[in-house]
Amino acid sequence: MHIDEAEDVDIDVVDSEEVYPETGVFVTPKVTEEQAKMRLDKFLAVCFPQFSRSGAARIIEADRVRLVGDPERILAVDDKVKVGDIYEMTPPEAVPAHPEPEAIPLDILYEDDDLLVVNKPAGLVVHPGAGNPRGTLVNALLAHCHDSLSGIGGVKRPGIVHRIDKDTSGILVVAKNDWTHQRLSEQFAEHTIERIYQAFVWGYVQKTTGVVVGDIGRSPQNRQKMAIVTRNGKRAVTHYERVAVFGGGVASHIQCILETGRTHQIRVHMASIGHSLIGDPLYGVVPRGAPDCAKYFPRQALHAGFLGFTHPRTDERLCFEAPMPSDMAELKEALAAL
Repeated sequence: MHIDEAEDVDIDVVDSEEVYPETGVFVTPKVTEEQAKMRLDKFLAVCFPQFSRSGAARIIEADRVRLVGDPERILAVDDKVKVGDIYEMTPPEAVPAHPEPEAIPLDILYEDDDLLVVNKPAGLVVHPGAGNPRGTLVNALLAHCHDSLSGIGGVKRPGIVHRIDKDTSGILVVAKNDWTHQRLSEQFAEHTIERIYQAFVWGYVQKTTGVVVGDIGRSPQNRQKMAIVTRNGKRAVTHYERVAVFGGGVASHIQCILETGRTHQIRVHMASIGHSLIGDPLYGVVPRGAPDCAKYFPRQALHAGFLGFTHPRTDERLCFEAPMPSDMAELKEALAAL
């Protein structure tokens, strides 16, 4: 199972950094009395020393560990193992240790010696992972920047400070050295980065402004989805503003301001209040009688249209805007004509 890129997520959440030395199913021996109450990540690392503890933790977070006899149970990194437990661990497919440069065109909004700002098209994965080893933004950046990219984000995502979903378009800032990477990461952690997304959602959004608060983690009901959870989630806050309503309330145009950035945050939060994104294949609920222009929109109608941050070296406040791509602009026009 693989979850696509996230809406400006914290980089330590979803994808594994480790190039796994082996794949297949690994079955532990029974937990002994001496091992009882050991954390699950530590227990797996003890059983399989070819995997680091952090690597085992990422495999657990990716929902690729099962308790034999209770395979539907959702496991957490800090779960305590019990005497007699047996676990099955299935690491993801190995990916190249070092992505190769690829001459993929980039829409660069700004560039200097420390960073660059790019407008990512929908359909482009941010960094390599299982199922997407090549043809990513990272491959394009390596070709453009050569050896200058920061390595602090890991070998698979050099320079990447934040991410957006494969099928979400919009603006990203990329660090070209470790010093810049650290300081941009601090701005994200301190919530001083301004991020505004344009989105089209189903239904009439009644409030002109609102906020959705709810910790986000992996869904207990569907492991391919994220959800608002009460356990093992991360704090998530999305502010939204209604821009327009179409067709008497069949759909609305909103803009979302992220206070935090978690995996699929906007998609999960808007779906949780009954206004899933048009075109969202994972969280979308298409209403009866939906117009074809929206019903068959081929991706989630979400665009990271504004990014503002302080340049780490000059202390200048930089703000960038990217207009809606043509597919979303055409959707807006079609909805306005209803």
